Amino acid sequence: MTSPSPHLQQLFLSLVTMPTIHPIRSNDVRFVRDYGLRVIELLAPVPGETILDLGCGDGDLSVLLQERGAKVVGVDIDEAAVSAARARGVDAFVQDGQSLQFPAEFDAVFSHASIHWMPQVDQVFAGVWRALKSGGRFVAETGSHRNIAAIHTAMIATLLHFGVSDEKIPRFYYPAADECCDLLEASGFSVIAFQTFPCPTPLPRGMRAWFEMFGKPFFQPIAEAHRDEAMAYAEHLLQPVLRTGRGDWIADYVHLRFKAKKKSD
Repeated sequence: MTSPSPHLQQLFLSLVTMPTIHPIRSNDVRFVRDYGLRVIELLAPVPGETILDLGCGDGDLSVLLQERGAKVVGVDIDEAAVSAARARGVDAFVQDGQSLQFPAEFDAVFSHASIHWMPQVDQVFAGVWRALKSGGRFVAETGSHRNIAAIHTAMIATLLHFGVSDEKIPRFYYPAADECCDLLEASGFSVIAFQTFPCPTPLPRGMRAWFEMFGKPFFQPIAEAHRDEAMAYAEHLLQPVLRTGRGDWIADYVHLRFKAKKKSD
């Protein structure tokens, strides 16, 4: 890989001067929404503009964008999530983020906690570029390199322990800072703002609740009769690393957040 441009080097410099990120406190997995609110602030939606919510899920953040006056279109690969978003008044469609089919019609593309589920990220960025008007902005937050490193390792070890072959183990996409910036620039974007930062996150409902909410694709290859046992095994592996002396669980999140602008066609 070639060395980052001086512009990107200046962006990376901010990574070592950032203030300490303290854990978000949450009574549930609603910490996902809390992080999403920060990305909305970076997006700074303007009333009347059109925004594509990439990986909209149940439309929770799409609704907030609409409340700020934006016209929002949501896409997600999960049919049930899209149905839930539509029930909340979001103009949502089932579509794979790795093959977006929109012309240059959006002022902005917004994505939160979704891109790491899309390993063909070059296709994601190309589709976003096509969907944006000239000068449109792309604002996203996703997992960065070393995100949930302990959790990811424990889940892989668990699948191997339960006889799942390596080719059937799901993979996340967690890019390093220079990797992501290089790809954005190669895809036709100018990077305006970029951060990677650790954000250790308390899990009040425990590790098992995290597995059930976010780890289902990982445990899917294990026979249903053995999934509870597999989750218990993974939880046991993680106790020495992610559980505190008083029994609290803290997830080892590392996030990446950026704002980019589509270069002129």
